[in-house]
Amino acid sequence: MTRPLDAGLLEAVSRSVEAQLGLHYPPERWADLERGLRGAAEELGFPGVEECAQALAFALLGRLQIEALAAQLTIGETYFFRDPAVFKALATQVFPALVRERAGRTKRLRIWSAGCCTGEEPFSIAIALREAIPDIDDWQVTILATDINPRFLHTAVAGVYGPWSFRGVPEETRSIWFRPTADGRFEVVPDIRRMVTFACLNLVEDVWPSLVTNTNAMDLIFCRHVLMYFAPERIRQVAANFHAALVPGGRLIVSPSEASREFFAGFLPPEIPGVALFRKGLPPAPPAPRAPAPPPVPVRRPAPVARPLPAAPRDHAAEARQLANEGQLTAALAACDRALAANRLVPAHHYLRGIILQEQGAAADAAKALRRALYLDPDFALAHFTFGHLLLRQGRRADARRYFANARALLRASDPETLPPESEGLTAGRLLAILTSMEEALA
Repeated sequence: MTRPLDAGLLEAVSRSVEAQLGLHYPPERWADLERGLRGAAEELGFPGVEECAQALAFALLGRLQIEALAAQLTIGETYFFRDPAVFKALATQVFPALVRERAGRTKRLRIWSAGCCTGEEPFSIAIALREAIPDIDDWQVTILATDINPRFLHTAVAGVYGPWSFRGVPEETRSIWFRPTADGRFEVVPDIRRMVTFACLNLVEDVWPSLVTNTNAMDLIFCRHVLMYFAPERIRQVAANFHAALVPGGRLIVSPSEASREFFAGFLPPEIPGVALFRKGLPPAPPAPRAPAPPPVPVRRPAPVARPLPAAPRDHAAEARQLANEGQLTAALAACDRALAANRLVPAHHYLRGIILQEQGAAADAAKALRRALYLDPDFALAHFTFGHLLLRQGRRADARRYFANARALLRASDPETLPPESEGLTAGRLLAILTSMEEALA
């Protein structure tokens, strides 16, 4: 009979797992934690579960340890169009409202599936968009799908699913948006696959919202069946970050069991019955102009000698980042161009311009800006990283891998705790882990 782990050791492991993965294991769930540790011990090559627990309890977790624990401690059980009420609300209320709100403005939608698991949710969102918005090809659509588990992302990137992922899905829907494979499974059609970008992201440890991780200026965020793993203080932190990641008026959808107002006090309360949809409020309207006060009676005094004060220099690059994070891309690009007009030899200005143009859908101009950044600084790791993403979205995987390899080499040569230029708080070690996980998912 296997001897259970010491309660003190399990408590130490649970603290480490919560601090670094965000997963909450109170004493009543220590049996689940120990079960996951036994699977991770075998995978990581420890002679036994106690040695594994000792190693994980008192050290910073490496990438392989985080991946092994995430695989053992999170549930990869999902399916297409999970929670039909949510997708009905999307088709009949949320997407039509977003279309109305964009009337006369840029046709642009940014959606994030946070904790996307094996990809069924973001692909369902893409299908729902195509069915609900007839002219969707005229829109600039971003669907970002992230998860902490690279193995889930590997399945998601492949886009091939067995019959169990389609339980409850009408045969007509499956026949339109999927193609049968020789082994009896079903593959997502290219038009839907191209709409979704997958990336590895830790909601607890990584820095977001951020231009670097493309987690800024979202119109709609899904985070369903994820927050239930977190401790209350972590949920508050993640909810506050989601609020910052949304544009004014943006929506957040969680699962009903996670929808406590205690955690989402910064949002407007849900309006759609049966759907845990919270909305970020709009900024207050500017106050109405007041009637001018009567002019004061003039008093004759000697005119002072004018001494003009020196004007404080404006940081146009910081202004551009702030505007881009808020989704004001036209104003952000103008601020970036002012920064470049002041000094065209700063690689970061060209890099920032490339990110903004990429978000605007101007891929060719974005590529030019990123090439200029790399011409001025060939060791600019984030520029290689971002250019790889741009090429990947264009389906140029071989070219993308070359730029990813350049970024990987530069990040490996850096101290893991340093902050590379323009990383917005992500360390070289964490960026390397994100990049490596993404490359493995693409392999």
